Amino acid sequence: MPMPKTGNIVDTLIGFRDVNPHPAMPGLREEHKDGVHPHAYMFKEIPDDLDAKEDPAVSISETLAKMDKFGIEYGLVSLTSAMTPKAVREHKDRFVSCINVDGNKGMDAVRAILRAKDEHDIRAVTIFPSGVYPPLDISHKRWYPIYAKCVELDIPVFCAVGVPGPRLPMMPQWPGYLDEVCYDFPDLKIIMRHGAEPWADLAVKLMLKWPNLYYSTSGFAPKYIPQDVIDYANTRGSDKLIYAGYFPFGLELERTFKELEALALKDEVWPKFLSGNARKLLKIPG
Repeated sequence: MPMPKTGNIVDTLIGFRDVNPHPAMPGLREEHKDGVHPHAYMFKEIPDDLDAKEDPAVSISETLAKMDKFGIEYGLVSLTSAMTPKAVREHKDRFVSCINVDGNKGMDAVRAILRAKDEHDIRAVTIFPSGVYPPLDISHKRWYPIYAKCVELDIPVFCAVGVPGPRLPMMPQWPGYLDEVCYDFPDLKIIMRHGAEPWADLAVKLMLKWPNLYYSTSGFAPKYIPQDVIDYANTRGSDKLIYAGYFPFGLELERTFKELEALALKDEVWPKFLSGNARKLLKIPG
């Protein structure tokens, strides 16, 4: 039941203290200051300023040191950060990359995915349905060329689901929209991000229904992971739960790993949750 001590964890949401870690979101009613977390109100101990303020190599080395300390072998990092190309190029044995795209950009978004695959060997695409402008429901047809390209490239889509942290409209991220997407794209691997609350029970029901639908623990301190998700992982969903730490975007790894110790997962679930499921989806050896 306790978390095993392991050195092969895969963190599916990690990053760097960047020069602009949270660029402006055009849909926000109140513009946040550059470099200030757009949903800082949700986290008690988040720094007021996440800027690196140093050479990018220092920020990358900080993240690597954190990974070493907590047994994280690989981290999935976003090309949203200007540091990611350098990190992936110089530390191929520690980082793999993903790209965030906007369905409103049509074929330009598809071409961006192709360039990122050619230049950086991205392992995933990420989308933020409430965070694009105008917001697009998860099942909006403007996302469909992106979904189709991900099927063609055999890479998963990480999709923000549930009430967003930034003060943006929530309904574009209603998990029920995934039912139509999973029906239309049975080969598309979709990983839900950021909790799916207050619809975690619906997220579980949809994972039971659709074999290529998964759930990552990003954005939530472990003690707040919905009980429905824990119960599902311990019964029929051991292949569906994927670890994500959210450093440095709101949670420090010290807190995350302290709370993971108390997570009530069965012994056989831990290795899949911390490593195996992500490795399979992101094509990471080991």
